[in-house]
Amino acid sequence: MQSPQQQTKSTGFFLVGPTAVGKTAVAHWIAERHGFDILSADSMLVYRGMDIGTAKPTPEERRLVRYHGLDLVLFREPFSVGEYRAAALQAIRETGAAGRRLIVTGGTGLYVKCLTDGLMARPPRNDNIRAQAECLLTERGVEALQEWLRCRDPARYQSLSDPRNPRRLIRAIEAAESGETVAGTPWNAPRTGPRIPGLMLPPDTLYDLIEKRVHRMYAAGLIEEVQHLMAQGLASAPTASKAIGYAEAMVYLNGRRTRDEAFAETVLRTRRLAKRQMTWFRHQANVDWLEIDASMPVAARARKVLDYWEARGPTPIAGV
Repeated sequence: MQSPQQQTKSTGFFLVGPTAVGKTAVAHWIAERHGFDILSADSMLVYRGMDIGTAKPTPEERRLVRYHGLDLVLFREPFSVGEYRAAALQAIRETGAAGRRLIVTGGTGLYVKCLTDGLMARPPRNDNIRAQAECLLTERGVEALQEWLRCRDPARYQSLSDPRNPRRLIRAIEAAESGETVAGTPWNAPRTGPRIPGLMLPPDTLYDLIEKRVHRMYAAGLIEEVQHLMAQGLASAPTASKAIGYAEAMVYLNGRRTRDEAFAETVLRTRRLAKRQMTWFRHQANVDWLEIDASMPVAARARKVLDYWEARGPTPIAGV
């Protein structure tokens, strides 16, 4: 089988799509058989200790394939898109210097786009605005932050991939009040940006796979993992405590919800995430969707992706 053309240090072979569509399995299959490294583009996989609920590659998979972008910080620490880009560029330089090729795969659109389109400069942190937003969140909840941003900058509010994430809302409010241009407008428009492949399943099939994935996570010990992390301060972690699966497990462990209710809410939130991811990629990226179905073996899915890469070659990394 012909391999994709040789990658330079400033390019990557991208593969995107919604959660549970099977990106990691396809990327791993290709990487193991064709000598690629893999760079994760998933905002939850950067946290050490969060393994089961993030579907992080197993130790065995990581022995077979060299992964980058995993376990970058403690789960209690904040982590920005800029910090991700810096870590990703280091991985790109390392693989390029070693003459290896790199697959970039994940469902966090901003992580993908900061590599394909670069990352615009942001204004200095505004501690006064941030303090006001934090106070409003404590007193009136996330809905009050949403209303602030909707009134101040409707376009920015519409651009958010997760408008219920308080950290993202606060950052967006801070940027809006500073007069920063709406996030994404300095980037290439989707029709002119680099084209990348994405995996797509029928929605009903994807939702069924999501439910099965959550079942596997619970069976693999998600509740026990969360209980262990709670003892280390998970509840006070600004981003990790809101992560899908972890937030619901904490509510269950605190006695405010049954296990079945926590499971159902995890499935629901994951389905909503998948829908938001598809919407984001359709509007904010230049994706060529590769349609697959549940009966298609991983090897056949991988062949579709390899054919795409062979025809188009790797994607340039902006700013490198």
